Amino acid sequence: MDWSTKKWFIAGHRGLAGGALHRALTNRGVPENKILTRNRQELDLRNQSAVSSFFERNRPDIVLLAAAVVGGIEANRTFPVTFLEDNLTIQNNVISSAHRCGSEKLLFLGSSCIYPRDCPQPMKPEYLLSGPLEPTNQWYALAKIAGIKLCEAYQRQFGQHFISVMPTNLYGPGDNYHPEHSHVLPAFIRKFHEAKVTESDSVTCWGDGSPKREFLFSEDFADACLFALKHYEGNELLNIGSQQEISIRDLADLVAGIVGFEGTIQWDASMPNGTPRKLMDSTVLRSLGWQPSFSLEQGIQRAYEAFLEGYTERSIA
Repeated sequence: MDWSTKKWFIAGHRGLAGGALHRALTNRGVPENKILTRNRQELDLRNQSAVSSFFERNRPDIVLLAAAVVGGIEANRTFPVTFLEDNLTIQNNVISSAHRCGSEKLLFLGSSCIYPRDCPQPMKPEYLLSGPLEPTNQWYALAKIAGIKLCEAYQRQFGQHFISVMPTNLYGPGDNYHPEHSHVLPAFIRKFHEAKVTESDSVTCWGDGSPKREFLFSEDFADACLFALKHYEGNELLNIGSQQEISIRDLADLVAGIVGFEGTIQWDASMPNGTPRKLMDSTVLRSLGWQPSFSLEQGIQRAYEAFLEGYTERSIA
C-alpha cells in the first residue's frame, strides 16, 4: 500500500489513540492534506446527516474509527446512557457512511473490556460473547461489541475490508488525566505527580491492587494498526497487546518511582477492583510479524514527559 496516495479520515484525532494514529501516518510520509480530521465542533459524529454529508463531500479511501466516549470505572458507572447510546450512534454513522461512499478500508477500534468478566486467559477472539460482561464497564463494552459485529457484517454481506482491532489498555501522549474519569495508568500519573508537588505523605488508590492488567504504549498501538491494515485480511477481531502483565499494585509502585513520589501508597479495598485479570492473546498479529517497540517502563517515562509538557489545572481538569 502506498500510504501517501490515499485519502485518510481519522475520527477522533484529538484522543489518545487517534493522535497516535495521526503521528504514525505523518511519520510514514502521508501529507497533511491527505489526512482528514474534524473536531467535535466541526463535525458531530452523533449527527447522522452531518456525517453522511461529510463522507459524500470528502470520500476518504481509508477510515480510522478511533472516536468514542471513553473513561474509567467511575465514568462508566455515572454515565451509562452516554457510554452506550453515544458510542452506538458514532460508530453506526461512520461505518455506514464509509460503506455508502465506497471507502476501501476501515479500521474500528474496540477495547479489551468486550470480553467476559471471567474470561479464560489470555483472551482469544473466540471467547467473545461466551459469558457475562464486567458490570462496571458493560455499557461501553456492549457498544463496542455491536461495532465489531457491524464491521464483520459488512465484510460478510459486501466483502469490504472493514476490520476491528482490540487493543489492550492504552496509555501515552494525549491521554485523559481527569481525576475521576480517567483510566488507571494516567490516573496514577496525575495522582503521584500532584502528591509529589504538594509533598503529600501518602496516596490512596482504589481497590486492593490485586487485578492484573496488560498495557500498550500508544505509539506501538498505532504501528500495529497500520501493520494490520497492510497485512491482515481476516474477518475476526484482531487483538493488539504487549503480552506482558502487571498487577495494579506493582503498577502503582512503578509509576510512583518514575514520577518521583516517595510517600506511602494506601489501598481502599471498599472501592471496586474491576475485572480480575485481562491479558490479550495477540498470537495472530505476532504471527504476521508485528512486535511492540517500547517496554512498560520506557512507555510510562515518555507518557509522564508528555504529561508534564501539557500540565496545567485548566488543561487536564
